Amino acid sequence: MNINFKVVFGSIYVLCLGIFLFFVFSYLDFKDLSDYSYIRDNTKILLNFKNNNYFLLVLLFSVFSIIWIIFLGFGSPLAIISGFVFGKWIGTIISAISFSIGCTLLYIIASAYFRDLIIKHLEKKIYKFKSLFRKNEFFYFMAFRFCGGGGIPFGIQNVLPVIFDMNKKNYFYSTFLGLIPTLFIINSLGSGIENLIDKNINLTFKDIVFDPGIYWPIIIFLFLLFISIIIKGKLFKGENNENKKS
Repeated sequence: MNINFKVVFGSIYVLCLGIFLFFVFSYLDFKDLSDYSYIRDNTKILLNFKNNNYFLLVLLFSVFSIIWIIFLGFGSPLAIISGFVFGKWIGTIISAISFSIGCTLLYIIASAYFRDLIIKHLEKKIYKFKSLFRKNEFFYFMAFRFCGGGGIPFGIQNVLPVIFDMNKKNYFYSTFLGLIPTLFIINSLGSGIENLIDKNINLTFKDIVFDPGIYWPIIIFLFLLFISIIIKGKLFKGENNENKKS
């Protein structure tokens, strides 16, 4: 890979991150985040903007999400926001499509310009699973997504398939299907937070803990985490044992 491209891409990344942080620290006073009335009032402003500019907000959120994912951003905060603003059902659809597009574009960029770097630093981490993914890349990568990537950071998950040269179409659809269960739970949590703020003038810790819109998504998430651990053990441990025998 051309070293000049690395410098240019890294400079663009730092510049975009710097602009984003400048915007956040310039227009957001973090002291206000502890003021419930401030949060409630701004929630109303945001939801009124959504009602008057629905498709514009969907477009802005989608574009921002795609760019955020390309620059290795975490997905969970955006999923909470999409549930908060658009509701759990529409929010899940919007975030799943946006994330899948962003992940796929990142994969294409990584394949074209960072292939050697990724193979050099990451191949050892999944070498024992390469043959497994090559047997059925769509199914196993979807299971990998469903299992949360085995604890691997989201940005790194998105570029790992570069190592086994995954088909782009398979990458997109397996990502989309694999992310939906987790995204639905996180969007449900975001929607629950919005409903909680909407119906409470004053909010207490007890209101948060005992609200079904909050505790059910958390319980289901923990259950999904337990299931994903079992699936991970069944699918990937067996292949690991086969590799050791060979």
